[in-house]
Amino acid sequence: MKAALLQLNSSDDPAENLAALLPMIRDAAAKGAGFILTPEVTNCVSSSRDHQKDVLRSEDDDPTLAALRDEARALNVWLLIGSLGIKTDDPDGRFANRSFLIAPDGQIAARYDKIHMFDVEINEAERFRESDGYRPGDRAVLAETPFGTLGLSICYDVRFPHLYRALAQAGAQILCVPAAFSPTTGAAHWETLLRARAIENGCYVLAPAQTGRHTTRSGKPRATWGHSVAIAPWGEVLARAGDGVETVFVDLDLSQVQNARYRVPSLSHDRPFECPE
Repeated sequence: MKAALLQLNSSDDPAENLAALLPMIRDAAAKGAGFILTPEVTNCVSSSRDHQKDVLRSEDDDPTLAALRDEARALNVWLLIGSLGIKTDDPDGRFANRSFLIAPDGQIAARYDKIHMFDVEINEAERFRESDGYRPGDRAVLAETPFGTLGLSICYDVRFPHLYRALAQAGAQILCVPAAFSPTTGAAHWETLLRARAIENGCYVLAPAQTGRHTTRSGKPRATWGHSVAIAPWGEVLARAGDGVETVFVDLDLSQVQNARYRVPSLSHDRPFECPE
C-alpha cells in the first residue's frame, strides 16, 4: 500500500482550507496513494475560542467532513482526516479534537478524540491551554483496514508511550500521529519521539503535520513545525517533508512489522512490577 502524508498550512477559515486540500488529495490519489493522511486541525488552526464558535460545526453538520467523505468515495481511497475541530453538546461548550478514518465507500470507519491536552508553557511566546477549548477523549482506538491495523492518536499524545504500547499490544501495526507541533518542541523532540514510538513497538509511524505561520483573521497567530515523517518499524526514516506545503509518499510493507518484532520481541516481554511509593 502506498500512503501519502499531506503537509498543510491551514488558516482559520474552514472553507479556504478545504479548497486548498482537495487538489492535494486528488493529486496523491493520481500518484497511486491508496491511504492518504492529513494533519491535526485540518479544518481550522485558530487560538480564538470565539472565532472557533463561529466557524466550527457539529459532526453531522461539518462541511469539511462531508466533502472529504465524498472525496474518499469518489477516489476509492482510505482517508485519515488527522483531526477536525468539532462542536459537541458538552455543557461547558468545549469542542472535540477528533480524527476520522474514512473508508473508500465514504463511511466513517473509526473516530478518535484526542486524549492528552496540550496545556504547556514552553516560553513567553508559546503558551497553550488546549483544555480551555477542547475536552479530552477517554478511549484508545484501533481501526482494521485491508492494509493493516491502525492505532489512532493526535500530536501531544506522542509524549505518552503507554498509549502506543497499549495500541501495539492490542494489534496496531501502523501508528498514526497527525500533528500541529510547536516549532520549539518540534525542533527539539518531534522526530526523536516518533522514532522511539516506532522502535519500541515495532510499528510504522505516519505523522502528517501542519507547517509554517498560519493566517488568522482573529486571535493570536500560530506557527507550527512541519517536517511530516514516515518511520519504519526498525526506526529508519522512510520519508520526510521540509517546512513547506507538500506531500510525501511511503510504501507500507507489513512484513517489516513482523521482522522488527521477531528481531526484538519486546511487546511480549512486559513484566508486572511494583511502583515506587
